[in-house]
Amino acid sequence: MTTDPWTAVDDYFEEKLLPADAVLGEALRSSAAAGLPSIQVSPSQGKFLHLLAKAQGARSVLEVGTLGGYSTIWLARALPADGRLVTLEVDPAHAAVARANIARAGLEEKVEIRLGPALETLPKLLAEKQGPFDLFFLDADKPNTRAYFDWALKLSRPGSLIVVDNVVRKGELANASSDDPNVRGMRGFLEALASEGRVSATGLQTVGRKGYDGFVLARVLGERDRERPSGRGGPWAIESRPRSGAR
Repeated sequence: MTTDPWTAVDDYFEEKLLPADAVLGEALRSSAAAGLPSIQVSPSQGKFLHLLAKAQGARSVLEVGTLGGYSTIWLARALPADGRLVTLEVDPAHAAVARANIARAGLEEKVEIRLGPALETLPKLLAEKQGPFDLFFLDADKPNTRAYFDWALKLSRPGSLIVVDNVVRKGELANASSDDPNVRGMRGFLEALASEGRVSATGLQTVGRKGYDGFVLARVLGERDRERPSGRGGPWAIESRPRSGAR
C-alpha cells in the first residue's frame, strides 16, 4: 500500500488521465529486466513532455540522455509524421534496450540514437548542421549540465524550448556548501543561467513518484524579444516589439 501522499496522487493522476499503454509499460519492464536504473521520468512527467512538445509544435527534438527510451517514446509520439528526434546515449547497453523499445513503439523511422559521450556528439551535430531543434530535453550526467545547455543554445533557434531535468536534487540545490558533484553541477548551471541573456527561464519544484526534484524551462529569445528587469509587468517581464501596423 502506498504510504506517501505524493505517490498516491501520482497513482490517482495516472488512473484518471493516463490510460494503460502496453508499449510504454513494456518499455519500463524491459528496462528493468535489463538492469537499467529506474531513473526515467514518471508517466505523468512523460505526458507533460509530450504535451509540451505538442504545444511547442515541435518538429525536431534533441534529447541528451536516452536510458531505456521511455521519455524518448513520449517525445517522439508528439512529433508530426515527418518529425525527427535525435537522442544521445553514452552506454551501449542502455542504447540497445532503447532501440528495442523504440522499435516496439514503431518509432524507429523518427528516432536516431547516437552512441558516445554527449560532449563529443554535440559538436558533430553542429558540424553536420543538424539543427536547429525546436525542443531539447537534457537529462544526462548532472556535472556536465552547463556544457549541455551551452550546446543546446548553439543548436537552437529563437523560440526553442530547453527543459533541464533533476535540478532540485531533493532541495540540496539551495545548499551552497554541498560537495555532491550533481548538486555542484546544477548550481554551476544555474549560476551561469542567471546571467544568460539569450534565454528567458524559470525553475519549478516537483514532487511525486520520483520524490522531490524539479526542472528548469528556458525559452530561447529572438531579436524581437527584449527582457526588462523592472517596470510594468513585474521583474523579468518579456516585451515583444509590436508588429508593423500594430497598436
